[in-house]
Amino acid sequence: VAQVRSAALRHDRSASDAALLSDLGLTEFAENREQEARGKVAEFTELRPAAPRHWHMVGQLQRNKARSVVRWADVVESVDSPRLVEALAKATGNALEAGEREHPLDVLVQVNLDEAPGRGGCAPSDVMTLAQAITTTRELRLRGVMAVAPQHTRPDVSFRTLFEIATRLRQDWPEASEISAGMSGDLESAVAHGSTRVRVGTALLGGRRLISP
Repeated sequence: VAQVRSAALRHDRSASDAALLSDLGLTEFAENREQEARGKVAEFTELRPAAPRHWHMVGQLQRNKARSVVRWADVVESVDSPRLVEALAKATGNALEAGEREHPLDVLVQVNLDEAPGRGGCAPSDVMTLAQAITTTRELRLRGVMAVAPQHTRPDVSFRTLFEIATRLRQDWPEASEISAGMSGDLESAVAHGSTRVRVGTALLGGRRLISP
C-alpha cells in the first residue's frame, strides 16, 4: 500500500504549508531544492517542534551539497552515481561523529527510465552496481528505488519497468522494499504497479503560484 502520509513541497511552498499538513496528520515531506530546504526545515521545526516528521530530498543533488543535505534530510531519494554515494557516505559519517545526526542516511536509487540526457537518475542497467556501492558503506542504508515517469511514455509502461527493477533489487537486498513513484497526475498507475510511496503536492496544495497576479 502506498504511503499516504506524505507531501512533496515545491520551492514555491512555505514551511507554514507543511505545518498545516502536519496538523492534518502528514508525517513525510519532500523537497526538491536543497538550498531552499534548509530554511524550510528549520522554520517548520520552530512552528511544530513536537510534530513527527521525516524529510526527503527528491531533487537532483550535486556532490558539493552532500554535507548540507545530511544535516536535515532523513532520506535522499535521488542517489544516481557512485561519486554521490561516496560524498553522502563521507558527509553522513562526519555528521554522525559531530552529533548532527543520530542515524545512518536512508537512500533510494533514482532510475532514469528512458535514459534521457540531463535527466536525474542512473540507467536501469546500472542500478544493481550502484546498490552494491551503497550497501558496502556503513553510513548509508539502501531502501529501494525512485523514478519519475517520462512525459512522452505511458505511465503504465514506465512504472511496470520500475517494478521489475525493484523486484530484482529485492532479490539481493530484501530490505530495499520501497518504490517511490507516482505524483498527483499519475499516482493511480504507480500504485497499481507496486509504488509504496507517492509524491503528492499539487493534489493537496493546488497548482503552482503565479509570479505576478
